[in-house]
Amino acid sequence: MPVIGGVLAWLGPLASVVAMGMLALGMIAALRLDALLMVVLVALHLYLDWYLGLHLIVPVLAVAYLLLCYLLRSPRHPWAQLRSAGMWGVFLVLTLYPAFRGGSLMLYDAASFYPSDILGALLMYWLGLQVGHDTASLRRFFQLFTLLAVALALHTLFQSVTGTILFASARVDDFLSRTDVAYYQLLDSDTHRAGSFFIDPNWNGAFFAMLSFIPLGLLVTGSRWWQTLCWSLALSLLVLALMCTYSTGAWLAFLCGVGAFLYLVGSLRHRLLILSLAICSFALLAWFFPGQLALQLQHAGGDNELSLRVAAWSTALRVIQAHPWFGVGLGHQAYLLASSTYRVPEQFVPLSHPHDSYLEWAAMAGLPVLALFMLLLLRVSNQSWTNWRRANVSDRPLLGAGLAASITLSINSISINGWTHFALAPMGWLLLGALASPRLGRPVQHLDREVEQHVDA
Repeated sequence: MPVIGGVLAWLGPLASVVAMGMLALGMIAALRLDALLMVVLVALHLYLDWYLGLHLIVPVLAVAYLLLCYLLRSPRHPWAQLRSAGMWGVFLVLTLYPAFRGGSLMLYDAASFYPSDILGALLMYWLGLQVGHDTASLRRFFQLFTLLAVALALHTLFQSVTGTILFASARVDDFLSRTDVAYYQLLDSDTHRAGSFFIDPNWNGAFFAMLSFIPLGLLVTGSRWWQTLCWSLALSLLVLALMCTYSTGAWLAFLCGVGAFLYLVGSLRHRLLILSLAICSFALLAWFFPGQLALQLQHAGGDNELSLRVAAWSTALRVIQAHPWFGVGLGHQAYLLASSTYRVPEQFVPLSHPHDSYLEWAAMAGLPVLALFMLLLLRVSNQSWTNWRRANVSDRPLLGAGLAASITLSINSISINGWTHFALAPMGWLLLGALASPRLGRPVQHLDREVEQHVDA
């Protein structure tokens, strides 16, 4: 131990933190605490790869952990093979040229799009398959994911009150100082929208709109009073954090997700409970936060809100019409330069992406890539839907919460780059992977028989 302490002191404070972090990750991985490790990877990807701009830390860790899961497979921790492997393989190959074309203009895009949105999507989906091997594991994963969301909600609320980001990056602060930070200030007020580690409030709002359904599912399925209290508090904090982002698209997607969850919750009693909870929550928000709601409505009805979005979509459609097969390249710089030729007059500012994930795939990578992405998303969603139909009535709210979260992200991706965001997209694929695990849809007797056969072998 003195030798280790001396080595860490020689390496310096930062290297010591990295070494201790890697040691902790190794212990979590060796103990096969899959759900905990997945949430840690999500947090690291958000802060290190996205916020600090390190890009490749978590993709490398994800590959290493997938290999470890295969080597340490057991009846208690079974190995889940990749589902729809052929489609994923075509997706990886078909996006190589657009990724190279866009990445050749900016190293940041080269280190972001393919590692996070393409390879990262595959890796996180596959890791999700390892986590969701039974309902208990899925519940544990949702509980830990909720704790992470609560921590980020508290951070967002802290930023909204103090204007300070904890563990802030000087690089990000310098970037914001050189850009139009007034974009994050509501018009005719001194209120700033909170972006937290997502930087942009719209992305932060998309996260809370999506993750709010996870504690809601835990709340509905909770059997003890303290569980109900804990998940109610968590849900309240996430909704309050969503308010601090003032994201119109996130709120609309959240309301659509509530409608989807009303169906997916699976019973009339739960539907009445959620409707009552929604009505009471809206009444409380209107009573305690009338000023914030008024600002939200004012922001939603702003002169340039919807019109600029429509103009950005019109520009993207022109780009797609001119480059239908391979796009202009997977990169913000590539799109910013190429779209200037096709920009409609109503888009009065240059934009580096069309503020729509589906148009972004088509404009940057071509219509074939968009079609393949949609097929993959529908295929994985259908796998999750099949598990939901086969699940017991008591388990359906849990799976339904995950499905409602993915639906929320999909709807929100019409107004922002949700499914193409370097931090949000991997979270969505991880959720869908956990829901799509083939073992979730199998009868318990069949799983027990599999375990017995494995032990006998």
